[in-house]
Amino acid sequence: MKRMTPLSLIFTFLFFVLLNTSFISCSQNEDLIDLVGLEDPKDDPKEPEGDGTDGEGTDPDNDDGSDDGDTGSDFDSGEGLKISTTPCDFQLTEATSNSTIEIDCQMDLKGQTITLPTGVTLTFKGGEIINGTLNFLGQGIIDGNLLNKDLNVEGDVQLSGPEFQFYPERWDIVQGENVDSDRALKNNTNFEGLMYFVKELGADTFLVDEFDAYFEVTKVTSTNTNQNFYPTTEAVNVPSNFTLSMTDNTLLRVYPTENTDSATLLAIREVENVRVIGGVLIGDRDLRQYSRENAEEGAHLLTIRSGKNVVLDGIKFTKGSMGGLNINSEGHSFEPNYDPTHNVVVKSCVFDSNRRISIAITDGYDIEIDGNTFLNHGLPTAISDGGVVGYAINLEPVRTRDSATNDLLEYQKVYNVTIRNNTERRSRAGALVVYIGQNIIVENNDFENMVSISLTSDTQIRNNTFTASAESAKRPAIRAGGSGETVFNNKIANNTIEGYGLAIAAYYKDMEVSGNIINNCSTGIQFKEAEDILINDNRITNMNEGRGITGHLTTGKNVQIRNNEINVQKNSTYFVELNKGSSDATNVIVEGNNFLGSGSSVISNTSGVLYKGNNSKGGIETFNASYIEISDNSISPEARDGINLRGGSNNIVIKDNIIDVASRYDCVGNESTGSVSISNNTCQQ
Repeated sequence: MKRMTPLSLIFTFLFFVLLNTSFISCSQNEDLIDLVGLEDPKDDPKEPEGDGTDGEGTDPDNDDGSDDGDTGSDFDSGEGLKISTTPCDFQLTEATSNSTIEIDCQMDLKGQTITLPTGVTLTFKGGEIINGTLNFLGQGIIDGNLLNKDLNVEGDVQLSGPEFQFYPERWDIVQGENVDSDRALKNNTNFEGLMYFVKELGADTFLVDEFDAYFEVTKVTSTNTNQNFYPTTEAVNVPSNFTLSMTDNTLLRVYPTENTDSATLLAIREVENVRVIGGVLIGDRDLRQYSRENAEEGAHLLTIRSGKNVVLDGIKFTKGSMGGLNINSEGHSFEPNYDPTHNVVVKSCVFDSNRRISIAITDGYDIEIDGNTFLNHGLPTAISDGGVVGYAINLEPVRTRDSATNDLLEYQKVYNVTIRNNTERRSRAGALVVYIGQNIIVENNDFENMVSISLTSDTQIRNNTFTASAESAKRPAIRAGGSGETVFNNKIANNTIEGYGLAIAAYYKDMEVSGNIINNCSTGIQFKEAEDILINDNRITNMNEGRGITGHLTTGKNVQIRNNEINVQKNSTYFVELNKGSSDATNVIVEGNNFLGSGSSVISNTSGVLYKGNNSKGGIETFNASYIEISDNSISPEARDGINLRGGSNNIVIKDNIIDVASRYDCVGNESTGSVSISNNTCQQ
């Protein structure tokens, strides 16, 4: 079998990549660019690659990807590959079958093709072979350090080992900033082509150390008539069954361009069993020119598109003009060509100062985001704005409603995603938004900014720590809410939350909020337009001021507030215009709670509350309330009536309470008019 030279293999590979480009999924963020407007058999009409937005609303080999303990290589190319320039005193034409030849000198083939017999092994001993072609007849072996841009290799030959060590000076790649677009494009072609070339020779690991180069990833390289731009085709692609292993000295940079809607520096496209370890990916955020009309333009630093069994480990993503990492898939979920990304692990990476979104997931499943650090996300710089979205992590597949049937059309799907052990600081809008998704687990993270979930099901935010900064305190720590039949069985549990204006905003339905520890927040838990919500076993403390649980200017149906411990000084519970005007007997149950603070529980312009079996040291106040039962409570405020009723009352029942107040206060102070039943209470003064 004849093997091609590195250069010819590169061009042939690129041709087949372009020839086999397949359908790509719908999005509004990376638009397909038709540069000519003519149809071509290669460039079939396709949906653009990208992040996507949801049509329902406007709110923003280790096949399993497990950690095998290998987090990089000790390869160090700081001094380059030392090569002897002493001319060789022997010829390869003298080689015999099954012989091993050590190359410790410089062998200039002077343009010749040397045919080597079967079984020849060439080992590197500090020399090189240049300016010619080696044709191995069969079972040949060559040391990877003998490969270079001036040597062609043909025939039946494999590398001597599975690791290839990349020395930039031995290949046609120019480092540094003094390159133009054409030279940066050659860097792209040659670096990608070399990875595919050495893989064909048997390498499964590509080691890179000291390297600093720009790559042009925004130009269409197709030579067909209909020249469409596909970001993951024009990126530097990593092949299947391959590890790209880099160090902190490896800097891969996006060559800056003007007004490009979408691009990506690296791509893992329609391949499997890929690992990218270490390295620094640097975007063109503060180098490019932006149009005024497109807040979503720019380049990602790495895109996974229909990748399977992918591990990203210890990479630094910085200054991406569109963002850091983009995960999506080919096709739509209801189409036969749908090819979803799955089994992806992103671990121990650093995302710093990226614009728009550090990680965007618009299609895929079985994805783990584990042990990463997110810093300075979506913040404006002196040269660029922060773009749209502004969350460090965004899960937002595209879906719409059929205009005729109102059926849900899921163009993209995101499910079985775990986000754990991450640290986030200084994000403009928030740490994480799960706008749409199923079975999303967010656990054991250290967050500064908001986590938001919307149109989700079977999603849990659990065991996280939220610590507010002066800026993030203006927003909730957790905002959960979304309407429709796709929102159900969500849970916010066992989080520790400190210093926010509002700790947890629980909107809409079928949600549990339990076991959370909330300290020094102005409001602990706020429910709104709530249905089938359980709020239980939370501990809310604010020794200076604050409210515990509130329902204000809203509705609540089957809201259960049970077994919470609340020690705040303003109001333990605060229900104002909750179910106002409703004639339902009970919509909100407050039972078995321990209200330790001096602040009262307020029920004002509210209907349908059962307040039962609580221990309240702050007392209870009602005003213009209807269908309220206050029973079996232990009530002992220091400086007010045990229960105080004012305004118009309608169907108020106060019974079987034990009330202990100072002598100057009433156990039940009834200043209201209307229907009130007071019976069997024990009063101690």
